[in-house]
Amino acid sequence: MRTLDRNVVITGSVVLFHVAALWALQTGLLRRAVEVVVPVEMISELFTPPAPKVEPRPVPPETVAQPVKKAVRAPAPAPLPAAIPDSRPAPNAATGTSQPVPAPAPVAAAPAEPAPAAPARYEPPSSQADYLNNPKPAYPPLSKRLGEQGVVMVRVYIGADGVPQKAEVAKSSGFDRLDQAGINTVMTWRFVPGKRGGVAEAGWWQVPINFVLE
Repeated sequence: MRTLDRNVVITGSVVLFHVAALWALQTGLLRRAVEVVVPVEMISELFTPPAPKVEPRPVPPETVAQPVKKAVRAPAPAPLPAAIPDSRPAPNAATGTSQPVPAPAPVAAAPAEPAPAAPARYEPPSSQADYLNNPKPAYPPLSKRLGEQGVVMVRVYIGADGVPQKAEVAKSSGFDRLDQAGINTVMTWRFVPGKRGGVAEAGWWQVPINFVLE
């Protein structure tokens, strides 16, 4: 029963509201309410209060640039007077005479090494002296008939007394008979021995023997 009564009350209220709305529309009450509400909204828009003015925040004193001070150079100090040495001796200073220091004895220079002696002059042997009476080379008869001729270079070892001790062919003439004849000839000769510094000495020497047909 209670639920039915509530539904009846709600339904009646809705019907009553619609009936009141129709009556207000017909009598122009709704139009007047609209005309009153709209101008009020317009007026509220026209007279909107201005926004509050925001003032800038003060700058802290640390960030303010300080003026740069120019460095002032201090004047240079005046030069001090130079100290003058006092040549007068102190009252308690010991006095004495200065003795000359003897100079050191000169060191004897080392004797210079003697320069090496120049090599003694060498005089080679010779077989051209007239007093030697050396004979001419003997021309082999067979070489003459065959027309053999040439120069043989004989290498001979001459003693300190000028006597040949041995001989050998240094350069051949091209013919064995002429080479042997040259060796035999040199071994029969006498020589002026070689000298070094005026002193005779033995040594090797080369002698040319020329075989030429006339």
